Amino acid sequence: MSQLRLILASSSPYRRELLSRIITEFECHSPSINEGAFHAAAASTAQLACTLATEKASVIASAHPDAIIIGSDQVADLDGRVLGKPETIEVAAEQLGALSGKWHRLLTAVCVTGGNRQHLMLNETRLKMRSLSTQEIARYLSSDTPFDCAGSYRIESAGIALFEKIECDDFTAIIGLPLITLADELRFRGFRIP
Repeated sequence: MSQLRLILASSSPYRRELLSRIITEFECHSPSINEGAFHAAAASTAQLACTLATEKASVIASAHPDAIIIGSDQVADLDGRVLGKPETIEVAAEQLGALSGKWHRLLTAVCVTGGNRQHLMLNETRLKMRSLSTQEIARYLSSDTPFDCAGSYRIESAGIALFEKIECDDFTAIIGLPLITLADELRFRGFRIP
């Protein structure tokens, strides 16, 4: 059992569940940042994801300098346009309508900081949504309610049926935390990962 203190800079139940797959002892602290303030300054959606992940880790690291901090953020990118968490059924239906029949990217950035080292990782997943009718979108949204998910789908649930093709190196990145590369970094830092 490692004596290192590990903090996930997130309130996301998805990220918490993912991290618990590879390590049992960690804390969760929600960083308080204004994500909207970073959108205008970002030159690209990839830069936005990386900046937000780094900022989340930095905020928690400043309060807990003795710990290793994991910050993460995910951006759904449709032709350079950020598709955020919809929060309402109307926005979700609009996003799914825009994604219907098209490829888009999910950019998942992870920043691990602490102990005089900061390591930033960016995972890109390409997804092609099948063509969806208005009725299919409505049926999906009433059954899965993905209003807290970037891009308006919950791929680990019924949302998988919306897709025609997925190209990725690490399926867990789609849910919010790329465990393959994260496990490598945590092993490097001395955590005992299976």
